[in-house]
Amino acid sequence: MSSNYCRWTLRTSLLFLLAYSAAAHAGSDGDPLFASHEALQVTITAPFSSLMRDRPNEEYMPATFRYQDSAGDTIEFNIGIRTRGRLRRDPTICSFAPLRLNFRKSETKSTLFDKQNKLKLVTHCRNKNRKYKQGVIKEYLAYRILNLMTDVSYRVRLLDVTYMDTDKDNRERNSFAFFIEHADRFAKRIDLPALQVSGVSLLDLQPEYLNLTSVFQYFIGNTDFSPRSAAKGDDCCHNYTLFGRKNEPYFAVPYDFDMSGIVYTDYSAPNTRFRLRNVTQRLYRGRCINNSHLAESLQQFADKRDEITALINGQEYLSNGVRKKVLKYVDNFYTLLNSKKGINKRLVTKCI
Repeated sequence: MSSNYCRWTLRTSLLFLLAYSAAAHAGSDGDPLFASHEALQVTITAPFSSLMRDRPNEEYMPATFRYQDSAGDTIEFNIGIRTRGRLRRDPTICSFAPLRLNFRKSETKSTLFDKQNKLKLVTHCRNKNRKYKQGVIKEYLAYRILNLMTDVSYRVRLLDVTYMDTDKDNRERNSFAFFIEHADRFAKRIDLPALQVSGVSLLDLQPEYLNLTSVFQYFIGNTDFSPRSAAKGDDCCHNYTLFGRKNEPYFAVPYDFDMSGIVYTDYSAPNTRFRLRNVTQRLYRGRCINNSHLAESLQQFADKRDEITALINGQEYLSNGVRKKVLKYVDNFYTLLNSKKGINKRLVTKCI
């Protein structure tokens, strides 16, 4: 092995550790919205019938957002609201599309929503379907599991939402949803700028972190991603955001886990090129170039098993039946970790 390669590996490892340290330090000063894991009860009042009929992807409709602060006072903001996304914005897939809420920083100052602006809201996809409400909780837990593995991951806040439709005499509908930390706020927290590029080389990406997130994707049973490329015309990368500085390794940070086996929505389906039965069948899509980091990544998951199990057991909004299925799916992963032969067959030799 060349001395230049050794120096490069040492440098990237040091940068990786520094990024973790910076993220952990910044986390103590994180945004108040994401400082708690308690479900926030909110009311959003908007013309939801028109919104879900027209599904605007750029223009915001007027709406209000209301919640109670820690002192019990009712706080209300005038916001903009629109639909977002690609697959879930399709009305044949989701009758209730994901949303983007546009807050005014002049109104949110010194509140729970201080420094927030345009926030993604992951919603329940279909009305009058309890399975989709549970799907929101499961996708939320996927983000929380990644939070346990690394601070270099998007934070989330669970919401118990009452939607009031002004098109229907303020008819109410209740469901779960969750906010995802904005990329700009995430960039500030980890002290690395977001990048907008068309694609990257594997050698541009921080190897330990990429391998850890590749194992995470296998853990949740996700194949709907690419950390180095995107569809033509889109910024890199597919269900990843890039963060980093010139001449330093980039961090490809994953998001959007609705197509994973741990969530297992009715509309989820694996890419036909993978020849999988369904999304619950795991397929490793880690990179062979990073196999030297695989043992360390797997050990990190082994070390976090009790915390992951406690996180799932502690989620009060999961039904008992769904909880058992999620725990069984997680246990299947850990059964693999106890088999050197299984690791070699399912991970080492399946790398890309």
